[in-house]
Amino acid sequence: QVQLVESGGGLVQAGGSLRLSCAASRSIFSINVVGWYRQGPGKQRELVALIGSDRSTNYAASVKGRFTISRDNAKDAVYLQMNSLKPEDTAVYYCYANYYGSPYWGQGTQVTVSS
Repeated sequence: QVQLVESGGGLVQAGGSLRLSCAASRSIFSINVVGWYRQGPGKQRELVALIGSDRSTNYAASVKGRFTISRDNAKDAVYLQMNSLKPEDTAVYYCYANYYGSPYWGQGTQVTVSS
C-alpha cells in the first residue's frame, strides 16, 4: 500500500503561484505513475498532470504551459508547480499513485484562486 500526504495549498490571487507537494509513505522509485488530480466545486474529479518513472509527463490542456509536475525519487515526493493561476483552478487537489495497477489517493489540499 501507499499513503500520500499533500501540502502547499492555500489562497492566492489570480496570476499568482503555488507549489504543491506530495509525500509518499514508501519509495516512489517503484511506483510507475504518480500525479495530480483536482475536483472543483460541483465538478467531477479531473486529471491535472501525471509523470512516469521515465519522467514522461501528461498534462490537461487547461494547465499546459502553466503547471509543471516533477518527482524526486530520493525524497519520495511529487511536486506540482502552478503558475499564472486562474479562478477556475480553484479546487481540491489530490495526489495520485498507480502502484502495481491499484490507484492510491491522498486526502487532498484546497487551492483557492481569487479574482
